[in-house]
Amino acid sequence: MWALMSEVSADDLADIVAATRTFVREQVIPREQEIADANAIPDDLREAIKDMGLFGFAIPQQWGGLGLNLEQDVALALELGYTSLAVRSMFGTNNGIAGQVLVQFGTDEQKQQWLARIASGEVVASFALTEDGAGSNPAGLRTKAVADKDDWVISGSKRYITNAPSADLFVVFARYRDADADGPGIAVFLVPADAEGVRVGPADKKMGQSGSQTAEVYFDDVRVAGSALVGGDADVGYRAAMTILARGRIHIAAVAVGQAQRALDESVRHAALTTQGGSAIGDFQLVQAMLADQQTGVMAGRALVVEAARKWVADEDRRIAPSVAKVFCTEMLGNVADLAVQIHGGAGYMNGVVVERIYRDARLLRLYEGTSEIQRLIIGGGLVRAEKKRNQ
Repeated sequence: MWALMSEVSADDLADIVAATRTFVREQVIPREQEIADANAIPDDLREAIKDMGLFGFAIPQQWGGLGLNLEQDVALALELGYTSLAVRSMFGTNNGIAGQVLVQFGTDEQKQQWLARIASGEVVASFALTEDGAGSNPAGLRTKAVADKDDWVISGSKRYITNAPSADLFVVFARYRDADADGPGIAVFLVPADAEGVRVGPADKKMGQSGSQTAEVYFDDVRVAGSALVGGDADVGYRAAMTILARGRIHIAAVAVGQAQRALDESVRHAALTTQGGSAIGDFQLVQAMLADQQTGVMAGRALVVEAARKWVADEDRRIAPSVAKVFCTEMLGNVADLAVQIHGGAGYMNGVVVERIYRDARLLRLYEGTSEIQRLIIGGGLVRAEKKRNQ
């Protein structure tokens, strides 16, 4: 729809955000229960999302994407977060943790081969980092990559890999040497899903986010050409993981704010229209206090994530600010969702009620892209190191 724009101006962005908001509220929200019941995104919604260019909203325009920077990404994510999180997840890896590895670290040949197809939605890319013993801290991963003449042979397994059952391309992180003083020895490879030796396990059964498929992925002596090594440099891997995860934390923070806004809106509507003893429950001061806490959290989260994105684009802070935004906004969403269930009373505990789904879906946001505990370590450790440096 917007693929021919030369740049994303404020007016262009406003059009993209407005169209996305309309799509979310008029086409997706009425089908949220259908998505949850089927544990899948309907094909017609997927095609509509492809036609809107959302599979490539953060892919540069030279490769067919919309070319949104991270500040603009946040404006879009606030809208995408307002509905079933499974919908955004379907194309989130193309734009985020998988696609951005190629955008920021890929060779020209790798970009030429993959990015246009990723942006169009022809290819679904999955970010294959997490495994037993290596979650929020990738330094502990055990999947191995061994050089064999001009090729690499990859062996190991990954778990909780988003979009794995439908992936066409895995962005795979593997250890090619032991960690030492020169670095952690982690490389990243582009592995087609149909490569010999790639196996995808059954879809995981999760607490929430029905419609978003995750699964284990096994790499049984998978041979890839040397050209599959991202950036043509084995030492790119760890830096790519850390950079892309930090960027993704701001996007997830914005999604959390969008979801919290939906929980707040549902709570306000319920409080205004539901009566107890002849009075709307929203007239009760304790209910108003819960609504006030929700509103305060949502407004604070929105301001914080917008500022974190600004600092990223300006290259002022690409480490502490993303973690601050991620931990605050996702924890805030958990609190807002809990209050939403409380405001709804017994109805809020019933399957099929929006806030019940939000309560379950929201829990994952405090885990992936680095747990809340990891974010606190990044923030606290970063502050202490900066102060020590200033006093050297």
